[in-house]
Amino acid sequence: MLDILKYFALFLLIAIFPMACGKEDAPEIPYVYVDYYLYPNTLDYIPVGGTAFYNGGYRGIVIYRFMENDFRVYERCCPYDPEKANAYVELEPGGLTVVDSVCMSRYILYDGSPFEGPSGYALHSYHSSYNGEVLHIYN
Repeated sequence: MLDILKYFALFLLIAIFPMACGKEDAPEIPYVYVDYYLYPNTLDYIPVGGTAFYNGGYRGIVIYRFMENDFRVYERCCPYDPEKANAYVELEPGGLTVVDSVCMSRYILYDGSPFEGPSGYALHSYHSSYNGEVLHIYN
């Protein structure tokens, strides 16, 4: 009987604790339809470890080529305060991080996560698929 009470108490703790934390959702970045086809090995050349910026999305799109067939695609708008004018990320020297010049939050391009500054939110990512020739970016 005592074991059942322990498991029940543990279940309640696990079930109730996440609701009590009140985790705040990230600010809403306005939705903009995205459906682009790029050719990263030809006209739109992006080397492995390279980054490219494209028009589109809400404030632009960041494309990071992590490996030959692996791309990471993000919205340029800083998720900390998306309504603020000029709140978008720029590439930093070294090419592995971006920074928002308004709030000074810095993000790692590998996964879009923040590592410095006031933002606790990752960059908004877009879906992408790559067939070895064409990179399709969409939401």
